[in-house]
Order: sequence, then structure tokens, then C-alpha cells
Amino acid sequence: MVDAEPEVVLGSFSSPGARATPWPSARKVIDEAEVFWLSTVRPDGRPHVTTLLAAWTLGGMCFTTGDQERKARNLDDNPRCVLTTGTNALTGVDVVIEGVASVVDERSELERAMADFERKYGTHLTSPEGTWYRLGEAVIAGDVRLYRVAPTVGFAFGKLSTFSQTRYTWQNR
Repeated sequence: MVDAEPEVVLGSFSSPGARATPWPSARKVIDEAEVFWLSTVRPDGRPHVTTLLAAWTLGGMCFTTGDQERKARNLDDNPRCVLTTGTNALTGVDVVIEGVASVVDERSELERAMADFERKYGTHLTSPEGTWYRLGEAVIAGDVRLYRVAPTVGFAFGKLSTFSQTRYTWQNR
């Protein structure tokens, strides 16, 4: 799966003189972020938000979950979701990725994605003292689901001193 470059447009809610956040800069925020917020919709229409680990791999945002967790059950009913990360402050850049989630089940993709997760999160996944030790093995064995969110639209919100709203759009996803 090849990473497609999105179309990049500066939003109208940006400060005068603001510039669009280039996609490589938004990707850097994603690659360096440790925590993401996943928003899904329950079958009755109520929203659900939870924190999780995520990584850009396989050409989209990926995350893991058990098949009986609320987020998995929500995605079974409605695969559209949003992943958000950022600084949790009035400075820096926040990034939002919207898309459609699907379960990854091809072994080579599972192995590649989990290798990317282990590079990103290091000892949290690879050390016996790590909170998510052996997560990769559980994913590859099929005991934990790996989801890939194919991005459709994304946003980067630059904050102080110049506010910017950048929109990213992926074609043919």
C-alpha cells in the first residue's frame, strides 16, 4: 500500500498571512504523537471517544483493539471514524484524520504494521515491563484486531501566534 499525498488547502478560518501546514509537517505530528483520541458512533447514534495508541502505517492510520471492545462493536456497525492528536495546549499543531476503518487480516500487513508500532512505541511494546508487551504477537495471531483507517479528509490546526486551518483531502480512497 503506497502513501498517497493529499491535496492541501488553507482554510478560510485562518489568520491573515497564515500558510497551510504542509502534509510532511502534519505527518511529523502524527509520527511523534504517543496518544490519539478515536471517535466512533454507537449503534444508537451516541458518540464514543477513547484514547489509544496509533501509527501511520499501511497508507493510513492504524490502531488495535479487542473484538468485544466498544470501539470495535461501533466500527462493526459504522466504519466511519475520526482520529485526533495534538499538543493539548494553545501552541503547536493539532491533527485530525477522518476516514473509514477496516480490519487488516493479511499476515504480511499485520507484521509490517506491528513492526512500525514497535519502532514508534519501543519498550512499551517490546519489553517485558512494557504495558503492551507482546501486543504484536497477539495481533499477528488474530487475538487482537488491527484496524486501518483509510483517510478521506484531515485537518491541521496551527495555534498561536498565527492560527491556521489546513484541510487535507485524499482522492480515490
